[in-house]
Amino acid sequence: MLFPTRCPACGHENRAEFADSSIHDLTCASCGARYCLFIRKQRFEVLFDLGTRALMDGYAREAVASFAAALERFFEFYVRAFALERAANTEGDFTAASAELDATWKHVASQSERQLGMFALAYLLREGCAPDFLSPQALGADFRNRVIHRGSLPRREEVEAYAARVFALIDRLLTELGSGAAHAELAQEQAFAAHLDALPDGVTAVFEEHPGMFRAQRFGSERPGKTHPARSVGAGPLSAPLNDAQAFARALAERGSLLTLLKKS
Repeated sequence: MLFPTRCPACGHENRAEFADSSIHDLTCASCGARYCLFIRKQRFEVLFDLGTRALMDGYAREAVASFAAALERFFEFYVRAFALERAANTEGDFTAASAELDATWKHVASQSERQLGMFALAYLLREGCAPDFLSPQALGADFRNRVIHRGSLPRREEVEAYAARVFALIDRLLTELGSGAAHAELAQEQAFAAHLDALPDGVTAVFEEHPGMFRAQRFGSERPGKTHPARSVGAGPLSAPLNDAQAFARALAERGSLLTLLKKS
C-alpha cells in the first residue's frame, strides 16, 4: 500500500510503498532530489494498520490476511525483544547477540509452527508461566484458516471479532513486555544507523513516526527523556479494563481516522 511523504527539498508530496526494512530510498518526482525515509514502526504495526484500513474500506477478506500476518510478526518481535533483553541483562554484546539471533531465526523463517514454538518458549522463560492463550480456539485459528486457506468469504462482524482478538493479545503482550520492547526497537535503530552511514553525499535522511493502532506507552515512552509525539496521538489513559471487542472498537474510534488521513493526505 502506498503512503504519502513530502520531499525535504521542495515539499512535493510523493507516494512511497511500505518496505519490510522500514527504509525507503526515494527520488522526488518533482525536483529530483534524493532522500532516504526511515519509518520508526515495527512490521507487525504496519501489517495491523493495513488490516484496519482494509476493514474500514470494506475489504474484509484482505483484512484477515493482514491481521493474521501481524500476529505472526508480533510473535517474532516478542522473541527478538526477549533475546536482546536477556543479552543486555547479562552484559552481553548487543550487536553480536542481534547477529546470532538473525542467524538462528533463519532456521524457522519459513515455518510458522516453529516460530510459534520459539515464542511459546520465550514467553515461558520471561514470564515463568505457560502461554495459555495459544490454543487454536483462543487464536481464532479455524476462522483464519477458513478464510486464508479455504477461500471462505467472511462477514464484516466476523472479521471485527477476529481483529479484536488479535488486537487484545498484542496489546496485552506489549504491556507485559514493557520496556523490554525497547530492545527490539534498538535493533531497528542499528539497522537504520548502518544504512544511514552508507548513504552517498547529497541524500537527505528523513525520520518519521506514523500514527498507528497501538499506544505509545507500549513501546517504552516512559523512559526518561524519550518522547514519541507521532505515536502518542490519540493515546490517553485507559479507565477500566475492556474486553477484546471494546478495546479494539475504542482504538479504532480513536486512531482509525488517523490511518485514513495518513493514507489520503
